[in-house]
Amino acid sequence: MRVPPSLANIFKELQADLGLPVPSHGDLTSWAKQGVLLLNNVLTVQHGRALSHRRRGWEAFTDAAVRLVSKRREGVVFLLWGREAQQKGAVVDAARHCVLKAFHPSPLSASRGFFGCRHFSQANRWLEARGGPPVDWRLGPGLPEAAGP
Repeated sequence: MRVPPSLANIFKELQADLGLPVPSHGDLTSWAKQGVLLLNNVLTVQHGRALSHRRRGWEAFTDAAVRLVSKRREGVVFLLWGREAQQKGAVVDAARHCVLKAFHPSPLSASRGFFGCRHFSQANRWLEARGGPPVDWRLGPGLPEAAGP
């Protein structure tokens, strides 16, 4: 699977922060198995048209998801990348969770403050300081392209 530009920038920051190799794929299964959730404000788009499904209800859905995670879980690291994500952070209880903010990893804004944010190492330090396990941010070789039944 092709790596989208924003994810490619996340991988570049991961390499700069932790010295990990840049993956050649976008398979984030190992992160998901550790509880990592990458959540956009709007979850669908028309192909090639960013934000084309804005104001169709996704914002309320993702607001509710963030609110529930903040309320029902303890010790979550919220990486709020971009203005819209940071606005969602208003419902996060910063006394119970770690909130890290930076510009969005989009090619249009990554150089304005996403690159160099070091959120991966900061997240792991915070988790370990609370007695929890760090996230293993390494990504394996990925799933075979034509994995079928």
